[in-house]
Amino acid sequence: MTAVAAPVKAARSRLADPESRPDADVVIYDGHCRICTGGVELLARFDWGGRLAFLSLHDPRVAERYPDLTHDQMMEEMYVVDRQGTKRAGAPAFRYLTRRLPVLWPVAPIMHIPLSMYLWGWIYRRIARARYRFGKLDDCADGSCKVHFK
Repeated sequence: MTAVAAPVKAARSRLADPESRPDADVVIYDGHCRICTGGVELLARFDWGGRLAFLSLHDPRVAERYPDLTHDQMMEEMYVVDRQGTKRAGAPAFRYLTRRLPVLWPVAPIMHIPLSMYLWGWIYRRIARARYRFGKLDDCADGSCKVHFK
């Protein structure tokens, strides 16, 4: 295991799994991205009520559980699948989390300003596209992240 991969793999092992929290909302994130992994690790620390479970989009269980989500879709945006099966991606997913986690409630009014979702989506997509440039890779041996270096 490389020095870069060790912290990301350690973070994944600390994240609640959907098997251990079957009634939780599932956050699907890019487990090869250090920024993404750091972000979900922070969400996990904020999740005092055990409302969230986490899966890397590279985990084979994602394809089994959510066959309608493509790899390309998940590489573009984080997804949150709530307990009813509703899927939210990107900025709408983050906005949903601001209502689920009490520590994020102060951010919720800003995320819910009428007609602001276009702006939040634009900001989210810019950050998501640049995440590998800023956040070093855990592992991209399969070439799946080359899309982010065009």
